[in-house]
Amino acid sequence: MLVYIFGSKGQLGRELVEVFQGEYQVEGFDLPEFDITNPSMVYSLLGKEAPDLVINSAAYTNVDKAEEEIDQAFLVNEVGARLIADLANQWKAPVVYYSTDYIFDGMQRRPYKESDVPNPLNVYGQTKLAGERATKVANPKHYILRTAWLYGFGGNNFIEKMISLVQTREKVEVSEDEIGSPTYAFDLAQITKEIVKTQAYGVYHAVNSGECSRYSLIKEAFSLLKIEIPIEPCSRTKFSLPAKRPAYSVLDNSKLSNILGRQIRSWSEALRDYISRRTR
Repeated sequence: MLVYIFGSKGQLGRELVEVFQGEYQVEGFDLPEFDITNPSMVYSLLGKEAPDLVINSAAYTNVDKAEEEIDQAFLVNEVGARLIADLANQWKAPVVYYSTDYIFDGMQRRPYKESDVPNPLNVYGQTKLAGERATKVANPKHYILRTAWLYGFGGNNFIEKMISLVQTREKVEVSEDEIGSPTYAFDLAQITKEIVKTQAYGVYHAVNSGECSRYSLIKEAFSLLKIEIPIEPCSRTKFSLPAKRPAYSVLDNSKLSNILGRQIRSWSEALRDYISRRTR
């Protein structure tokens, strides 16, 4: 089995390569050598051996910068997604595309199901929703995995940002009224490997189980790391950020659990595993 992974150098891409290469032949593509938004570059790959699976983990992920770089964000997350999905379709291969909890507006107070109507509050969410739609149109054999609050090795994620703040702060303030589903990139890679074996194409919410506030997440992470700097809970309104974020964007992963025939482990268990691997 041959798998092509686009965005193979990112925090998710690295885990995908590691998880898949034990069982599959894997080839990765990423910047600066490969640009998913360049049609001639993308379609030049048709001369290569057709893969059994294409995974698109390449993405524009800077939520706040996307409010300024609108065209670039859409170029990567929508146009790039369409090109890769179409490329996979021409190879007659399924495609995996990763989306986000930020396609929802956070106005409800129960975990979002796949059937809930999207209403993104920010440009990033709009681009990822557009990428979902582009992928669906370009390739009927698609797995769209919506994830949230993703963290992993080598990534510029929320947990690592807060850890880096410790070097220059006497205390940190973290919002307690922003609730979501923290997800470990390693777990998402494992989920990807399992879901593609089912051939049950469609949209799935792929997150670690449970929910927590950003404050609870960082409090737990700092406790595991034995970082003793004070952490103060505050309202998300205290931070003046360019992009609006949903107050509640927990994703219901029961559809995924039913398809895989197992429960997805909790965010707290996954976090413990991440911190354990991180500190080795």
